[in-house]
Amino acid sequence: MRIALAGSHGLIGSALVTSLAASGHRVDRLVRGPAATSREISWDPAGGTLDPAALTGVDAVINLGGAGIGDHRWTAEYRRTILRSRTAPTSLLARTMVAADGGPRVLLQASAVGFYGDRGREVLTETSDPGEGFLVDVVRAWEQATAPAQEAGVRVAHLRTGILMSRTGGSFGRLLPLLRLGVGGPLGDGRNVWSWITLVDQVRAIEHLLTAPVNGPVNLTAPAPAPQREVVKAVARELHRPAVVRVPRFALRLALGPFADDVLSSQHALPRVLAASGFEHQHATLADAARWITERPA
Repeated sequence: MRIALAGSHGLIGSALVTSLAASGHRVDRLVRGPAATSREISWDPAGGTLDPAALTGVDAVINLGGAGIGDHRWTAEYRRTILRSRTAPTSLLARTMVAADGGPRVLLQASAVGFYGDRGREVLTETSDPGEGFLVDVVRAWEQATAPAQEAGVRVAHLRTGILMSRTGGSFGRLLPLLRLGVGGPLGDGRNVWSWITLVDQVRAIEHLLTAPVNGPVNLTAPAPAPQREVVKAVARELHRPAVVRVPRFALRLALGPFADDVLSSQHALPRVLAASGFEHQHATLADAARWITERPA
């Protein structure tokens, strides 16, 4: 397949490019500024510019872009950045796909389990209603931005990703070094449920959805959500380290501001649609994930 990829330099995007290439796919990266090679497509999401001809002959678009949720304090301006960096590029891609002659018929669009809000231990599936809060509003707007493509008959899958378990980068990129030193532990009381997925399965699931006949929301999570403290303990156990240095809620709020409440939010999301499409996780259990994330790369 020929695939156009936005957000190719992020944590997921970088791993996905390598995997897609290994599987024999052609990947054309969407880049801001002039294209330097034949495998790049120039676009300007902020200015609303993308030549429809650049998508002619492309089979699928994968959009993983968006400003980091935890990279800055949530000032009013950064909240606008979080929203704009998701909705503007997504809307541009959806409109351009429709305008392209012989353009892509598949759009895999990044999303998040943040759609559900803070729901305690309530079991959440793709048919569950949205929650409440800033990130809920962002995710809803993000998914709605694909409407032009959906209305034109493009197959659109919204990739509602959970807590990403990675050896480098993301939440675990910060947590792992602390756990290796024996100074990590639960965040807050640790009771909030984390719907996690390893980077390996995240990439595998995205590849699977390029051809699986899935439309609409799909929870990209493992089938075994767990309380956050149990996730942290499982990783620490594989490292033969304690996980007793609890980070109190007030300290998280001092460090992260309002984002702390979202770090401590609870989503028990299950990958019902993904499972029904025939996908099988490589790291289906917390023990599997903990072993993988603590292995030293060869």
